[in-house]
Amino acid sequence: MKATQFFISTLKEAPADAEVVSHKLMMRAGMIKRLGAGIYNYMPMGLRVIRKVEGIIREEMNRAGAVELLMPVVQPAELWQETGRFDKMGPELLRVKDRHDRDFIIQPTSEEVVTDIARQELRSYKQLPKNFYHIQTKFRDERRPRFGVMRGREFTMKDAYSFDRDIDAAKRSYQAMFDAYQRIFDRFGLEYRAVAADTGAIGGEASHEFQVIAETGEDAIVYCPTSDYAANIELAEALPLQASRAVAAQALAKTPTPGKSTCADVAQLLGLPLTQTVKSLVLASDELNENGEIVKSTVWLLLVRGDHDLNEVKAGKIEGLKGGFRFATVAEIEDHFGCKPGYLGPLGLKKPVKVVADRTVANMADFVCGANEADFHYTGANWGRDLPEPDLVADIRNVVAGDPSPDGKGVLDIQRGIEVGHVFLLGTKYSKDMNASYLDETGKPQLMVMGCYGIGVTRILGAAIEQNHDERGIIWPASIAPFTLVICPIGMDRSEEVKAAALKLHDELSALGVDVLLDDRGERPGAMFADWELVGVPHRVVLSDRGLKEGQVEYQGRRDAEATKLALTDIVAHLKAKLGL
Repeated sequence: MKATQFFISTLKEAPADAEVVSHKLMMRAGMIKRLGAGIYNYMPMGLRVIRKVEGIIREEMNRAGAVELLMPVVQPAELWQETGRFDKMGPELLRVKDRHDRDFIIQPTSEEVVTDIARQELRSYKQLPKNFYHIQTKFRDERRPRFGVMRGREFTMKDAYSFDRDIDAAKRSYQAMFDAYQRIFDRFGLEYRAVAADTGAIGGEASHEFQVIAETGEDAIVYCPTSDYAANIELAEALPLQASRAVAAQALAKTPTPGKSTCADVAQLLGLPLTQTVKSLVLASDELNENGEIVKSTVWLLLVRGDHDLNEVKAGKIEGLKGGFRFATVAEIEDHFGCKPGYLGPLGLKKPVKVVADRTVANMADFVCGANEADFHYTGANWGRDLPEPDLVADIRNVVAGDPSPDGKGVLDIQRGIEVGHVFLLGTKYSKDMNASYLDETGKPQLMVMGCYGIGVTRILGAAIEQNHDERGIIWPASIAPFTLVICPIGMDRSEEVKAAALKLHDELSALGVDVLLDDRGERPGAMFADWELVGVPHRVVLSDRGLKEGQVEYQGRRDAEATKLALTDIVAHLKAKLGL
């Protein structure tokens, strides 16, 4: 490829609306152009990266036995109504009507469509297992699209769906996809972690996220440096920080804390460690009638240690809160506690509430909590003696760095990550709703057990850049770079020797299968080098009149601090070694 035959459009400065590093660099490198909020044109340079990513995914999916098909972007609402998701999903689901006033959706995912295919085509146990996948455009009507391709409204994903006869077979399909994902991300050349995750809105029995490690990541990944334990913070188990409850050593006292409504302020006023305080969070769950009207509300008091935070995903798994919850209103709080927020606690309640204590709180003694009276807290509070044991003890907090690892093999640490892949063991959630069954050996119908496996194709670009960049621009891993190598001839338009040598090297490398670009634009050296450092091409060879007279060229890897002079006669052998050819 020659630069004059391609399309190169770089910018010295990023547009003002570009926020994160990947967004800025992709705009500056001419990889994307904004068309609308969260909607981008993928320009030739960016599309080359996408095609490299897709190529690796296809090779490994095919190797794992998956079969590619293509499902439509526009899908009839009837399928989504079968599973109830047409109504359950919020405004992120873009709903449209055709000229006949029939409802359609612009797909954010394809569980319904692929299940419809399976129930029509997979009729016998002899046809199972089967795994279908596609790489397709998706649309999610984000309220606040931002961060370029990291959280756009239109994006490209690879989705795969496995169909098995029973849960054991489904677990084998799940493992095959998990292994394929590891091979895919290894080939991308990215630092990543596979972490246990919550099944979330998609549902199912097991789930892992593939997270690209980056300081700018939105997700917190919990891991143990001395073992294989890794989980999303939403799922990471928080063990109790005391093995048992100490014997009460203090008398209960109602202590003035004027104007101190937070655990941190109370601890500082009383000269106590924050770890001696208990934080109160008040939730409510509603029972609805057929018309969606609230007929009954239950108020819940959740207690975590003062230095800990409530994990809402874990809270949502508590019996009674599984159907959904909300934070209680001020009116509900005053009605049950007789006090405004800021001084709430489990002692002296005006009306009964459901009390849930975190594991660590349940083992605390002589703790500090709100007195349900403005400007007062209790000190020396103890379970059993001063207040009833909690209605439920559960893991409801986020882990923090330094907590013991659930596998007993060390302590936990936390790093940031960007989710770029997710695997789910769905079970029969969709096959039951859509009656996707097969006939077993006895001729009896059985529900198919499903798995779902996604990779954010376009999101990979943003994640790779967030992990790999410097002050000069992008540093692509070689496997997904738009070009593997760029030849930069200085004065090619003025020197026949430089032109001939550059063309010869270009043709030799092309014949070897190297994805090489010859920059024949006639740019000044500084501008030419700056463009390719911005774009992030992994390898660069510079030819000049002066160098050729000495029989030399310059080679520089994108991560190298400076160039290396090599004999012209040795450069091809050197590059073959570098590129593993």
